[in-house]
Amino acid sequence: MKNRVMAKIAVSVAAVALAATFTGCSSSGSSGGGSEHPLTIGMPNGPQTNNSNPFMATSAASSLGYAWVIYEPLTQWNPTQPAKDPKPWLAKSWKWNDDFTSVAITARDGVKWSDGKPFTAKDIAYTLKLIKDTPALNGNAIPYKDISVSGDTVTATFDSSQLLNQTKVLGTWIVPEHIWSKISDPTKNTNQKPVGTGPYTLKTWSQQVVTLERNNSYWGGKPPVPELRYTSYTDNNAQLTALLSGASQWSYVFIPDIEKTYVSKSKTNNSYQPTGLGIDALFLNTQKAPFNNVAMRQAANMVIDREAVHTQGYSGFKGLVDTVTGLPSPAGDAFTAPEYKGKKATVDVAGAKKVLTEAGYTWKSDKLIDPSGNPVKVTFIDPAGWSDYLASLQIMSDNLAKIGVESSVETPTVDSWTTAVGAGDFQATLHWTNTGATPWDIYSNIMDGTQLKPLGEAASWNFGRFDSPQATTLLADYAVNPDASARQDDLNKIEKIFVEQVPAIPMAAGPLGAEFSTKYWTGWPTKDNPYAASQPTQASAPMILMNLKPVK
Repeated sequence: MKNRVMAKIAVSVAAVALAATFTGCSSSGSSGGGSEHPLTIGMPNGPQTNNSNPFMATSAASSLGYAWVIYEPLTQWNPTQPAKDPKPWLAKSWKWNDDFTSVAITARDGVKWSDGKPFTAKDIAYTLKLIKDTPALNGNAIPYKDISVSGDTVTATFDSSQLLNQTKVLGTWIVPEHIWSKISDPTKNTNQKPVGTGPYTLKTWSQQVVTLERNNSYWGGKPPVPELRYTSYTDNNAQLTALLSGASQWSYVFIPDIEKTYVSKSKTNNSYQPTGLGIDALFLNTQKAPFNNVAMRQAANMVIDREAVHTQGYSGFKGLVDTVTGLPSPAGDAFTAPEYKGKKATVDVAGAKKVLTEAGYTWKSDKLIDPSGNPVKVTFIDPAGWSDYLASLQIMSDNLAKIGVESSVETPTVDSWTTAVGAGDFQATLHWTNTGATPWDIYSNIMDGTQLKPLGEAASWNFGRFDSPQATTLLADYAVNPDASARQDDLNKIEKIFVEQVPAIPMAAGPLGAEFSTKYWTGWPTKDNPYAASQPTQASAPMILMNLKPVK
């Protein structure tokens, strides 16, 4: 992303860009082939409830990804190519001031809501105000200040520089004021008749399949795929079976030995798994025993076998993260502090026992006893059906047994897990971080005190409740400091806190990928044409759908 101001984009230029983006989008109209075939989309997320609220992480719309083809963001940003500028979407242009405390957003012309009402700048302003005034909806903790409208332009100001949050602000999806202003509690409403600007509208909803149909008045042209059918499968194995049979044509699911298990089974089976600056990490609850003791966190970090997790838990599906800083290589190499360059996390059981002994831990019949005289027990949690996470947790459980820790793995539903993690009702869980243009998102998600919530109160990030005023200050400074050298100095100190205090244990580089079939539709993102993140649950879903072409 450019450092200073995003210049306004002329309407004619935007139109040319959109034409290029949507090349080949129209259905051929020929009989048979892909042009009349629905696209089936699946996720291994278990039972769903009829909830299409895009703001709720537990809603079916969010879980399956169809929220993104009904509602659209202001811009499209590709997290697999983080340095590139966003593309205009519902915003036809935008301009930041010099210190990134204000942005002027101009609404796209000629856009309608799916109920026929015109989309205007007032809808943008309403959505931003809704997020500002409803902390539960402000998952990125954007410090909105004032929001005003003048003609077709919305101006939003902020309490601090949003240099690092540009893509988050401009990635906000917009909801219609004439609908949502009548909703008494947007954090609970199930929004069963969603109205959006996207290329598809909700047709029917059932536990078996959620069906969407073309929005024939879509501002970007006629969507090529006539119908989308979303299904939530019980687990990873069920989702893989559906992909292999052709019942599911687009998904993001963990597949062991993916080339042999899936790709090689058909010439139309494809996988594209790009990564960004985001990771999977074992989040540790630093406010609850046993991980409220830094020595226990350090010891766990020293005995967990990352290579075993990579090869056995993830079956090599995700990239190994074994750097002590938790930064994936090579994406994070340029950001690594000099003292940690080339340093890898290795298994050291003897060293872990030494750390524990010095902190007052003892052993009784090979069971680890904490300084208060209690046996150390750990419960890992992740959702039922997430086989890669659960296999990885079992490896970690076996690893902890080497230092006398009794542990178990629990498998709640996705909804229960999401609620528990948000409320801090856990000891350890595998979770992902955001992906950004710098490592700030990784460390902020894990360590940022601005997102620190008391136990029992829902947190959007910093699920482990790590409380370090120094890390919080450094993250804040890094986010606004225009001097590259000074920012790297801040990052070096952030990395030192992360390495020494172990608020979480890095495990894998999270791919933003997908499995997809080219039997009926082509035009998917690939290594040779990485125009979007390929997951069906990403904001780029409408861009991908409008780029598909039928196979004749």
